[in-house]
Amino acid sequence: MSSPVPPTARPSPSTIHRAGKEKVELSDQNYKMISLALALVVLVAGVLVRVSSGYSTSYQRVSRRDVPEQAQVIDWKSFNVLPTVLPPSVANASTIFILPGHDLDSLKEKPFHIYDDAFYNVIGTNPTLTLIANTGTNPMFHEAAVWYPPTDEMFFVQNAGVPAAGTGLNKSNVILKISLEEAAAVSSVRNASGSVNVQLVDAPAILNSNGGTNYRGQIVIAAEGQGADSPSQLVVMNPEEPYNTTTLLNNYFGRQFNSLNDVAVNPRNKELYFTDTLYGYLQDFRPSPGLRNQVYIYNDKTGAVAAVADGFNLPNGLTFSPDGSHAYVTDTGAFHGFWGWNFTNPASIYRFDVQEDGTWDNRKLFAYVDAGVPDGIHCDSNGNVYAGCGDGVQVWNPSGKLIGKIFLGKTSANFNFAGDGRMVILAEEDLFYATLGASGGGYIDGA
Repeated sequence: MSSPVPPTARPSPSTIHRAGKEKVELSDQNYKMISLALALVVLVAGVLVRVSSGYSTSYQRVSRRDVPEQAQVIDWKSFNVLPTVLPPSVANASTIFILPGHDLDSLKEKPFHIYDDAFYNVIGTNPTLTLIANTGTNPMFHEAAVWYPPTDEMFFVQNAGVPAAGTGLNKSNVILKISLEEAAAVSSVRNASGSVNVQLVDAPAILNSNGGTNYRGQIVIAAEGQGADSPSQLVVMNPEEPYNTTTLLNNYFGRQFNSLNDVAVNPRNKELYFTDTLYGYLQDFRPSPGLRNQVYIYNDKTGAVAAVADGFNLPNGLTFSPDGSHAYVTDTGAFHGFWGWNFTNPASIYRFDVQEDGTWDNRKLFAYVDAGVPDGIHCDSNGNVYAGCGDGVQVWNPSGKLIGKIFLGKTSANFNFAGDGRMVILAEEDLFYATLGASGGGYIDGA
């Protein structure tokens, strides 16, 4: 804030001091002209202040005037200062912050939370969120949200390695899919659980699948593996029956990957990148790790594999900006699976510059999330960044400013766009279908 300007002393009718030096004699006529000019300056300044104030008030009215039915504006200042700030044993990454004046139900009732005006462009004029399936306690809706345009279906996988699913060392998780046409038919209803057919995909060769993406007309899946003798690998699956599979990569110079997690294609160079982390080990279905936690690049033409980034605690989700110039990697190091939480570890998103040769540099902290850890991550066509977090899907502009949330009141490990204005959100036991204004970063046909 600039310092206040002290009030100006009125000069005498006949003299004025020039920078503290000689006196200049003024006629009464000259003095009146100066006085009139000063009065005009004051008048104009007052008008500008009122106009500026009017713009500010009008801006606030515009921000709140056309709030969609399922949206609400969040006032940052409402929680800048709290009467009581709970200790870390109570308020931490494993909990959800309930805003002042709200309870969990009121936050979920209008799930599109507007933290910045830029979020209006993301959600559009009439965003909707519909619960389309619920499985009780079995986390069937976890990862690998992949849209396949030729059949307009969304593929996803069950949680691997959690007791509620019984998956991991003794049983692999399963792959599933839904028809987006069926989901769209119930988008006007808030709870349409059971209205959409969740279909099993018969691909038993893929052991403990996790992340996935479109790849050369098919789907490539990061399989975490099972035990010491079934290594973690990249597997290409036919998205149509009979869902036949081909192993693309299963080692790094004869060494097993730790627990492949996510995979993405760069839209500029069309090369495949993937993250390797420790969750198979931390959930007791993979052996002790033998490699660093890293991000790799795979060149389909030559078969070459190289590490492009390290220094993570637990690298997880991976995506690229629409033009392929930036890479985003989530680090979920705060959550160690069966080993619990370490709140001083990252719950962060990092951004890298992608060079013309496919290598990365200029690592930058992009965001640190307030609820849970950022897991699956995607960009829309305008470069906004979305991540599945402990309270739903959070959204940042390309500069890393939080602009809004799709608030579920529970964890979303992953989600994905299905072209223009459609999104499927995976929330463990719950499956959601959302309509909004934004479009996905684009289906890379033939990549």
